[in-house]
Formats: sequence, C-alpha cells, structure tokens
Amino acid sequence: MITIKCPKCVAPIEIDAGTKFTKCPYCDTQIYIDRSGAGFYYIIDFTLNKDAAIGTFKRWASGPSKVKNLDKAASIINIKKMFFPTYFFRRHVDGKEKIIIEPAQSTTLPGLHRLKIPAGDFQIFDSSYNIDDAELMEPDIEMLHYLDSLPGSGKEQALVYFPIWIIEYSYKGTNYKAVIDASSSEVFASSFPTRSSASYLAITASGFVAFFIEGALAVKYPVIAIALMGVTALAVFLTSYKITKEAA
Repeated sequence: MITIKCPKCVAPIEIDAGTKFTKCPYCDTQIYIDRSGAGFYYIIDFTLNKDAAIGTFKRWASGPSKVKNLDKAASIINIKKMFFPTYFFRRHVDGKEKIIIEPAQSTTLPGLHRLKIPAGDFQIFDSSYNIDDAELMEPDIEMLHYLDSLPGSGKEQALVYFPIWIIEYSYKGTNYKAVIDASSSEVFASSFPTRSSASYLAITASGFVAFFIEGALAVKYPVIAIALMGVTALAVFLTSYKITKEAA
C-alpha cells in the first residue's frame, strides 16, 4: 500500500501500488494517479451522434482540396466511437495562464496532437458516467513524460477523455482514415484523395511557351504579337475556367 494526497481536499488516501484510478473517500473526488502524483480526471461529452459524424465527414469530403465527388464516391468501411485520453495542463507562464493539451496514448491517428478544449466545463468521470457504446482508450504515456518540458509553473493537471469518431473509408481500392473531434466537429486526416493539378500545370506551361514565342515575334511584328498575346490570354482564362467548373 502507498499513501497519496487528494488533489482537492488534501486528505491522505491509501491505495495499492500500481493503481491508476481511485476515489477520495472524504470528498468523492475521482483521481488519476501516475508517477507524477495525483490529479483529477474528466470526460467531455459527445455532441455528434453517428449520423451527425457521417454528415460532418461528407461535408469535409466535398471540400475543394478533395478529389471531385469524394463525398459520394467514398465508401465508409467502419466507424468507431471512442474516448481518447489526453493530459490537461493549466500553467502560469510569464504572468498569464496557458492551457496545454498533450496525448496520453501513443497513436498514429491524425489530429490527436491538436485537440482543443471546448467551451463549457468538463464532466467528472466516475462510475456514474455512462460511456454508452464508446470504447475507452487507456493511457500508455505517463504525465511525467511531459512535466519536465512544460513552460512556467503548474496550476492544475488532469487526465481528460476527448470524444472522437474514427471513420475508415475506401476510395478506388485505397483505404483512408479520418478522425472527427466529436466536441468541435473538426476533421483531421493525414492523407486523402486530392484533386489532380496536372491540367493546371499543362495550361501554365502552354501559356508560358506561347507568350515566350509571341514575345520573340514582337521584335519584328509588334502588332501581330500583341494580338496573339490577347488570344493566348483569353484561351488560358477560358480553359482554366472550364477545368475549374468540371472539377467543382
């Protein structure tokens, strides 16, 4: 057995060595424990249900940087509802309060190093909180891993579970993943099918060559060269406009 102090009421609490979660018998505060000491732990509610998450994904997939009709052509293979663990640090830095969020689990999923605290209070995460059908991901990085490198002095530290949807989808035989922050509706993806820039590059190269030839022609035949430059400029504009409309 070891003894720790409750971060809220400072009462001594005896726990078994290796215990990660406990409850203060004096003030009922839920506590997360690792080698850095004892801290609070919270959870953030889902604001997006499954249908809303799919709708958010579809809107993201229809964006201008994505391949044409990705929102319709992408086939959703799997969708997972999960709570991802992060460490919340409230620090006093140069006379100001600063909030720092760091992942509490090693992961290759995109965006989980850039989660943002939503407006509103955290929910205390205890046995009365219903996680419904969501999967709870356990921390595998200790808080101590970050403490030495954080700026300023500490005011509060906590373990916070973020709600996320993980969408796996397929497009033309290739599988991709997108992560949706279910509190802010922000979508993260490390890779996705993008629009080809080959047509625009071809137009640029053709226009450059045409203007170069017309510039050389202008030495002897300036009137003809100016007329040809006008035709070239119009052709480049109309072709670019057509490609843009077809890609939209």
